[in-house]
Amino acid sequence: MSWAPVGLKRLPLTLAILCVALGVLVFSTGLLAFDPDPRTWDTLTERLAELVVIISLMGAGLKLDRPPGWRKWSTTWRLLIVAMPLTIAATAFLGWAGLGFSLAMALLFGASMAPTDPVLAADVQVGPPKSGDEDEVRFGLTSEAGLNDALAFPFVHLAILAAAGGLATQGGLADWLTIKVGWKLLAGLGAGWLIGRILGHLLFKSQRGLSKLGDGLIALAATLLAYALTELVHGYGFLAVFVCAVTIRASERDHDFHQEMHDFSDQIERLLMMLLLVLFGGALANGLLSSLTWTDALVGLAVVFVVRPVAGLIAMAGSGQPWRERLLLAFLGIRGVGSVYYLAYGINHGDFGDSERIWAVVGFIILLSIIVHGVTATPLLARLARRRAAGDA
Repeated sequence: MSWAPVGLKRLPLTLAILCVALGVLVFSTGLLAFDPDPRTWDTLTERLAELVVIISLMGAGLKLDRPPGWRKWSTTWRLLIVAMPLTIAATAFLGWAGLGFSLAMALLFGASMAPTDPVLAADVQVGPPKSGDEDEVRFGLTSEAGLNDALAFPFVHLAILAAAGGLATQGGLADWLTIKVGWKLLAGLGAGWLIGRILGHLLFKSQRGLSKLGDGLIALAATLLAYALTELVHGYGFLAVFVCAVTIRASERDHDFHQEMHDFSDQIERLLMMLLLVLFGGALANGLLSSLTWTDALVGLAVVFVVRPVAGLIAMAGSGQPWRERLLLAFLGIRGVGSVYYLAYGINHGDFGDSERIWAVVGFIILLSIIVHGVTATPLLARLARRRAAGDA
């Protein structure tokens, strides 16, 4: 984990690719009796992915230098309001028409493919706090990843409602609209802001400011507090964690302690990500993709190379951004741990029937995204930076 970011810097490889390859290699030997199949370890898969995502969301919020605002975050709103719903709708349609999924399974497929992953997208995100590494592409992908992990949740609940036959009832739709969309989003937003304000005061404003301790462990405490307290009031904890992080950063934007908290979150995130991806490689070695058909693979290719890029370009139309930046924002919608969490959550909380095929399709898409985006992201962003520097010169 410590060596890879430096050792792989000049190679078309990432820590994620290395971890998956390591998992495939280790579990292919047959020396381990343990089979890390997410279909068998469904609850453990959900909880481990959940933990990785919330820690990643804290780190993403802390490293954003740009204050929130409608115009300043216009790229983010475009990706969330336009690209995400289009991605869900198109992916769900492919699942229903192309793969023969039921409506409920197709909706779950679309929702699980919606988030730009905050964990595996680290290579395309902004740099640490006050590093100055915050161009529009990196900022857009970081802020999108921080928010769409929560905003995709209502569609997962819609899929669960469909699996229970609730779409045909007025009460089911009303509950979904008022509780799963309205209350949970408002509670997540409000609780995240309130907890962030309180923690920001304790860290930077009080006489015994906790920032004087210089202990990055506070970032983990803030993550778990924001998530747990929000879940207790039935809000979206993912949204609360990211909002809490952004609020803490805003309370004293230029304080050096943000770097300490970010670095600690980043280390814990990479450690857990490595564990999860090694297990994912083990699941691949033990037949996670065994039920994958050519049709499934074609749909997976379409999700990565057509659905997200087209949805992203539609979202960025008229934004005034250079064409190259729009193309990168559209293409680098990385799918990963967030998709694992949503799929596991949906299957654990709804009656979707046999999940073998959807796990195979989602596993293929995640593997494809890890390889394709992992190999291309760094050189593409480096080339954009060189062009921008040449233009400024």
